Amino acid sequence: MGYETIIGLEVHVELLTKSKVFCGCSTEFGGDVNTHCCPVCLGMPGVLPVTNKKAVEYAIKAALALNCEIAEYSKFDRKNYFYPDLPKAYQISQYDMPLARKGYIEIEIDGKIKRIGINRLHLEEDAGKLIHEEGKNYSLVDLNRTGVPLIEIVSEPDLRSPEEAWLYLNKLKTILQYIEVSDCKMEEGSLRCDVNISLRPLGSEKFGKKVEIKNLGSFKAVKRALEYEEKRQRELLEQGYEIVQETRRWDEARGITTSMRSKEEAHDYRYFPDPDLVPMVIDRKWVEEIKKTLPELPDEKKKRYIKDFGLPEYDASVITSNKALARFYEECVKLYHDPKTVSNWVMSELLGLLNEKGMEIEEIIFKPEDLIKMLKLIDNGTISGKIAKDVFKVMFETGKDPELIVKEKGLVQITDEEELRKIAQKVINENQKSVEDYKSGKEKAFGFLVGQLMKETKGKANPQLANKVLKELLS
Repeated sequence: MGYETIIGLEVHVELLTKSKVFCGCSTEFGGDVNTHCCPVCLGMPGVLPVTNKKAVEYAIKAALALNCEIAEYSKFDRKNYFYPDLPKAYQISQYDMPLARKGYIEIEIDGKIKRIGINRLHLEEDAGKLIHEEGKNYSLVDLNRTGVPLIEIVSEPDLRSPEEAWLYLNKLKTILQYIEVSDCKMEEGSLRCDVNISLRPLGSEKFGKKVEIKNLGSFKAVKRALEYEEKRQRELLEQGYEIVQETRRWDEARGITTSMRSKEEAHDYRYFPDPDLVPMVIDRKWVEEIKKTLPELPDEKKKRYIKDFGLPEYDASVITSNKALARFYEECVKLYHDPKTVSNWVMSELLGLLNEKGMEIEEIIFKPEDLIKMLKLIDNGTISGKIAKDVFKVMFETGKDPELIVKEKGLVQITDEEELRKIAQKVINENQKSVEDYKSGKEKAFGFLVGQLMKETKGKANPQLANKVLKELLS
């Protein structure tokens, strides 16, 4: 019997406000422990929270970018549960009247567009952070994060594979970064994800028992955990066992999920409206004003790159997947006549070095103008494309002007035909076997001779001129 995988994601995203959602404490990451907190975010008796308007604005902005319907009337609720990192023993969240519902994200899978529904998007406060010291029988708590504004984005169970879940998360992250409501840094906890996965017999309408997976520190971990859990559940079902509804933990080192606790029934959080916070009546005019601030989103930008710049779909997808990368590319295109050439350098050389060094595009120390200067050095014959790659690496590492690099390292291309003719004759004299092979019809031998000429000139020979001179001498 075949099985169908059903996946749903709950994504928590910290908003980029300067102060917390219900008090004036700083949201800055990395402060000394327990220094960004006050009686309000610690839930001391008698304190009164006040809603941060900017947090509501950012939540509405995210909801609009995710094609959600914004509620005209919304309220905050108390979600009662005890955690050591939540000192007041309840979380201010939203229950039956969330800020937004019925949104969607479109992903591309196997060349087709698939729409993934968003059930709801609501605003809530974050909890603190437990610090576990190895070998100790206690934990320390840092409450700086308590009260930082979060949006929780709950997908519909529309995802059918780990690959789809990975694509959904990447698209969601890209959109949120484009509209600048969150930096989405998983390593700093500003984007966190819980996943639910179940399997059901093909053709069945009834969902199977779902398993929740926690401790997912990256999108790669999400994909790997889902792949493992999908395989584990399928093997159990094929052997006639039932799936236990539970919460499991992803063990990154071992590449497996392990059981944390059973979860046979939904937890009763005893929600009730927060008596200290007034409901929110969302003015339609305000929503329209926020809508006008939305930038060009990734899908729109991708279509424009294909239409206006003539880029292949793949190039456009890669470049628009990161707002800072797209901004860098567009600055280059403003200064240069060939968008595809710029795309080639951005996608191969720039992204290659960023991946190699483990850097983000925001960390580069050269400017778009420098890349264009280098491309113009190729165009006017000062350097070859091969030499340009070496120049680019130095420019990437030092931030130096490419013209200065060429001058300092003596990389100017050899365009003197007589000089190249002498070097070519030397190559021919020293490689008679290849010359004979070429004359007997073996075209590869000519490529070898060109390579030897380039080696003699340390890559500085003009490639077109080198080919011309060699062919003349060989004929």
